[in-house]
Amino acid sequence: MFTDVRVPLERQESYSTAYEQMLERVRYEGAYPTRERAEEAVRLVLAGLGRQLTGDERVDLAARLPLEAARSLTAQIPDTQPLSGWAFVKDLAARSGASPATTRWDTGSVFAAVAAYAGSDLVTRILNQLPTGWALLFGQAELNPAA
Repeated sequence: MFTDVRVPLERQESYSTAYEQMLERVRYEGAYPTRERAEEAVRLVLAGLGRQLTGDERVDLAARLPLEAARSLTAQIPDTQPLSGWAFVKDLAARSGASPATTRWDTGSVFAAVAAYAGSDLVTRILNQLPTGWALLFGQAELNPAA
């Protein structure tokens, strides 16, 4: 097998079919022009989620995602203080140098695919663990208990 020494080794490896399908779903959801742009969004958003999610929900989500996506999620050490949904978007925007509007779009596109892999029960558990504002990022209504 010949490898192109100009391309970093991790880019020479082929991705699993499940990850390729995830990237195509994100590309479609986000109307991204290239698969590479969709992959940038997946890596950014899952790394951010990995800094927020803990416990069984983190483990269960990683087990349901394609391996490459699970690595992006689990490579992060969870923060001690979880962020609200909007603070999460602002944090990702600051880390990536993108606008909050673009980052919010990326987040919604990636979380649509994540929700498909996770299933509604796990998404509900994840949302119950996180502060307010996250349901909207997953495309769900944020219901507040009556006072």
